[in-house]
Amino acid sequence: MWPENVGICAIEVVFPSQYVDQTELEQFDGASAGKYTIGLGQSKMGFCSDREDVASLCLTVVSRLIERNQIRPQDIGRLEVGTETIIDKSKSVKSVLMKLFADSGNTDIEGIDTTNACYGGTAALFNSVNWIESSSWDGRYALAVCADIAVYAKGAARPTGGAGAIAMLVGPNASLIFERGLRATHMEHVYDFYKPDLSSEYPTVDGKLSIQCYLSALDTCYQLYRKKFEKKYPDAAQVGLDNLDALIFHTPFCKLVQKSMARVVFNDFLLCKSTKRALKYPGLERFNDATLANTYFDRDVEKAFMIQFNDTFERKTRKSLLLANQVGNMYTPSVYSGLVSLLISNTPEELLGKRIGVFSYGSGLAASMYSILVTKDKQVFQQFVSKLDYVLPMLNTRKKIAPEVFSELMEVREKNNHAASYTPSGSVSALFPGTYYLKHVDDKYRRTYERTSVITNGVH
Repeated sequence: MWPENVGICAIEVVFPSQYVDQTELEQFDGASAGKYTIGLGQSKMGFCSDREDVASLCLTVVSRLIERNQIRPQDIGRLEVGTETIIDKSKSVKSVLMKLFADSGNTDIEGIDTTNACYGGTAALFNSVNWIESSSWDGRYALAVCADIAVYAKGAARPTGGAGAIAMLVGPNASLIFERGLRATHMEHVYDFYKPDLSSEYPTVDGKLSIQCYLSALDTCYQLYRKKFEKKYPDAAQVGLDNLDALIFHTPFCKLVQKSMARVVFNDFLLCKSTKRALKYPGLERFNDATLANTYFDRDVEKAFMIQFNDTFERKTRKSLLLANQVGNMYTPSVYSGLVSLLISNTPEELLGKRIGVFSYGSGLAASMYSILVTKDKQVFQQFVSKLDYVLPMLNTRKKIAPEVFSELMEVREKNNHAASYTPSGSVSALFPGTYYLKHVDDKYRRTYERTSVITNGVH
């Protein structure tokens, strides 16, 4: 027998303690007013000094999840890290996390790292669910961890950066249950965003192609998800967006998500029987002959569906963009920061028993759409959500950094990327309590980490 109701039993998020204001960054960069804030839909961008790397982010998020939820380290049987922030071409970030399990004596933990742009966290999560549902499962929890530091060279792409980490405890009898048989995946070979220069943190990006790939993958995954939904629920009164109470997306920048929701409605429009189309989509008859392939950059289609179905975006997706707007693109954790945002922006009662659609995208490319069912057990779900009470206070206690200082700190990161021997110069006192940070890299590139003091009651 399969274990029942497998999914996310606990979730933890970390983000940088420092941010730059996007309005101030527009002025500093000499960009037109509103280019970052209105054009991209971004307000603040979190960033890491050279004191934090991908391993320190993962150490922080995993230790906090274990502590906050009082998980015994020996009760973890699988741990996989999804990341595209590579600090070693051979040694996995997961292996660094094993230091958290040393005192417990638990070395029997499967899983390593998985990498494909922003999709690695989803792969880690799928693998965790698969393990729980397989003959390999030994009755313990799995941990799916996703973390990245998204940094860009000076220029138009820099304001789409960000950083963060999310850890998800996966097991049976979960609060957020994965719907079986409703995973739709699309993968193909394309160079839209990639990191071929291993000496640099910066990617090579074809911006226009990347957006086209994202929307194309969304079309394919959504239509395949619809087909699988129809097969699983043949008696469903309707098939489409109406079946999803909320829909969250990977978020390179918030404006793309608003366009993506309109794109999902456009898919439903094209798939709607012509006899019902006029009734359900009044005033959009001029797009009856439109096709998906010819409309990736069609402003008329985009604008018409964004405006007419803005209320759908507001109801189903807007609340999931809180962290993306305030922190920026976390890469692999991005779509799961949307999940956290949705959980903390609604009352537990509003989400109880609801279906949440998830679209995950990673350039190169790998994409999936699937759905999560929120438990109907009010007490269990309230307890689950209450563990996220720290998120808003942490957001509100971050320190704003002037764009000039931010730019200098980015230059320090760039100059010392893969440096050895090296002692970081970033402020330790600026970090949140309980944060792991990079203390030193020795002449053999071995990294040592320490942790700031932990506050046991209050924000940590």
